[in-house]
Amino acid sequence: MTISDARATQLARLGFAARGLVYLLVGWFAVDAAMRGGTIADNQGAIGSLADEKLGVVILAIVAAGLLGYAIWRLTEAIADPERIMQDAKGAVKRIGHVVSGVAHLILAWTAARLALHPATGSGGRSPGDDSARDWTAWLLSVPLGRFLVAAVAIGILAAALMQAKKAWKGDFIRDLHNDSSLPSYVCTMGRLGYGARAVVFAIVAGFFAVAAWQSHATEAGGMADALAMLQDQPGGKWLLAATGIGLGLFGVYSFIEARFRRVRVRIPG
Repeated sequence: MTISDARATQLARLGFAARGLVYLLVGWFAVDAAMRGGTIADNQGAIGSLADEKLGVVILAIVAAGLLGYAIWRLTEAIADPERIMQDAKGAVKRIGHVVSGVAHLILAWTAARLALHPATGSGGRSPGDDSARDWTAWLLSVPLGRFLVAAVAIGILAAALMQAKKAWKGDFIRDLHNDSSLPSYVCTMGRLGYGARAVVFAIVAGFFAVAAWQSHATEAGGMADALAMLQDQPGGKWLLAATGIGLGLFGVYSFIEARFRRVRVRIPG
């Protein structure tokens, strides 16, 4: 069975909505942890929390389909280069970013699909992504030049953080939306705050991997939930965590807007 470009494009739009739901949940867990001492969750933990909800299986199946569509879009962008960005080193870096994003969303889609088929395995808001990060860091450290590979991961995540920060500073991402000039100014503001929050989280995660590479200890690696927990442990951490959680939640809201207004067209190779 083949999938048409039009159907793949619809799935990609659904993917933006699915990503929005995930980030809303991550933001909610972060704010709840800051204000009431609840549990911090990463993307996978947020998806897992849906398993226990009414109609959770249906929601998880929809989220899985959407995230799969988003992953297909990113990977086809990297492979087919429909935007013709492969003109210089900057374009090559952007395509690598598409690959990383595509693979990350494939993992999230698989997580949602697995929970839809086996809802009893839900994580209840816990953060399996952090354990996974330490597991594959341990594997990388076990191979030749492993420390350099982990350092390369840290550099890649830091580059992603800088890209998020650039979007937050310039606000030029709004041009990816249809009729961007007619949208209310607060739409761009929400996006900038959301990208800024992601930049903070990515930068902290990059720091974790840098320390893991330097000390050659996989236990020093970590993911999104570990980064949010680190913010909580700082002086004034309650407010740092709450502010970051609100930012991540706003990124979720902006993702819903992208689902409706983003210029998206998936071209399946062949």
